[in-house]
Amino acid sequence: MWLPMLGLTALPHLGGLYGAYITRKEVKNWYQTLQKPSWCPPNAAFGIAWTCLYTGMGYGSYLVWKALGGFNEDALLPMGLYGLQLALNWAWTPIFFGAHKLKLALIEIMILNGAVGATMLSWYPISRTATMLLAPYLSWLCLATALNYCIWRDNSETKEE
Repeated sequence: MWLPMLGLTALPHLGGLYGAYITRKEVKNWYQTLQKPSWCPPNAAFGIAWTCLYTGMGYGSYLVWKALGGFNEDALLPMGLYGLQLALNWAWTPIFFGAHKLKLALIEIMILNGAVGATMLSWYPISRTATMLLAPYLSWLCLATALNYCIWRDNSETKEE
């Protein structure tokens, strides 16, 4: 039973690797030119944070999958919401860093926050542990949303409508 655990725990990291590929050159060039609030975390913090968050959400998905007996009718809503939020998570980086669409990225991350909240609500009756593994993720997303908003607000000359 360790293969599903490893697979589901590793799954979120696939999008993270793709995001890191997109972000790598943009952080050194475009992102450096943006006005950011004083409370913006240092660039080095993002990779560490996302590694922990992706691992937690992935393991949480395994706990839900296991508690429901795999991918079946009962798993449709909780795992479907998880898949939705994961797709939204993976989409944010190409929008923000790849396309430099700050406003669209802000709208997208607000939808992502809602999707993560809905995922947590659907997971709670199944596995409180899995739900709590998403709490740091939602907290970080709130910080990321505020950061996205401030960058959009403070960079009108680089804002893409």
